[in-house]
Amino acid sequence: MLMKLLACIAALLVAGLLPARADDDAVTLSELVQGAQQWAQENLDTNVVNVLPAVDDPAVQQFFQEIQRRYQGEYVVDLAPLRQTAQSALSWLDSSDETRPYAAWLKAQMDYLDIADEIRIAIPPPEVETNRPPPPVPNPSAQRERELWVKRVSVVPWPAAAREYVPELKPIFTAQQVPPDLVWVAEAESSFDRHALSPAGAAGLFQLMPDTARRFGLSLWPRDQRFQAEPSAAASAQYLKYLHDRFKDWRLALAAYNAGEGTIQRLLDRYRTHDYDEIAGHLPAETQMYVPRVEAILRQREGVDLEQLSAPQN
Repeated sequence: MLMKLLACIAALLVAGLLPARADDDAVTLSELVQGAQQWAQENLDTNVVNVLPAVDDPAVQQFFQEIQRRYQGEYVVDLAPLRQTAQSALSWLDSSDETRPYAAWLKAQMDYLDIADEIRIAIPPPEVETNRPPPPVPNPSAQRERELWVKRVSVVPWPAAAREYVPELKPIFTAQQVPPDLVWVAEAESSFDRHALSPAGAAGLFQLMPDTARRFGLSLWPRDQRFQAEPSAAASAQYLKYLHDRFKDWRLALAAYNAGEGTIQRLLDRYRTHDYDEIAGHLPAETQMYVPRVEAILRQREGVDLEQLSAPQN
């Protein structure tokens, strides 16, 4: 990692991108490293800063690109073929301290690939006409996805770290006037591993993107507060509150937490609805599974339905 960072520093210096010192004092390695990191934090795309220095296996980088592409696609079953590759990538990522945060993220994603494969098996493929490309396998209904996730989560034990974090972080959600049961969003996001880091740049228990973290008061420099349990919980709760205030519905709020509020608003406008189920099949594939997954987690862990949760208090 140090050698890669030094190479990055050298390239930036040659390109004239790092600020020069105004005096003639010698620059220490520590100062140079800090300066490069700060410059990168402020000027480079988060995806580049996060992924390239750590993941140097081309096959794993290609897998990251492919899973992100299919997550953003419309068809859930398109994720199913990635299961075997994901297992191989997970083994590689888990083999070193440098890449283990990505392994933590990928471990929390494996259920998505398993459910996608169940859907692939359960839904018969559409008929293929001669000399025409096969049509996509249709998405299951929102209700069917909820049923699949309830079945799945019912046999999944509590994440080990949840026993520590849930009682610690529930009061933080309560303090933000958000139902404390929503602390379980962290299971879907990271399986309660605060070190988790996604290839898209989301980080921590609640997988906050850099812009969202800053928006709700977190600092990313010199210490990234997304990796700290309490600050990240407060920011996540504030964001969920904002999203519910905007969409007036917990399913839509969770969909926006995963896919972005702009994506949800455009779909609601396009289909002239305010009903999650009316847009569910048109959401990004990851989001189609994320919302029912959180619902199933809440039912299994807390015995509550998402629709029973109260609106945030203002």
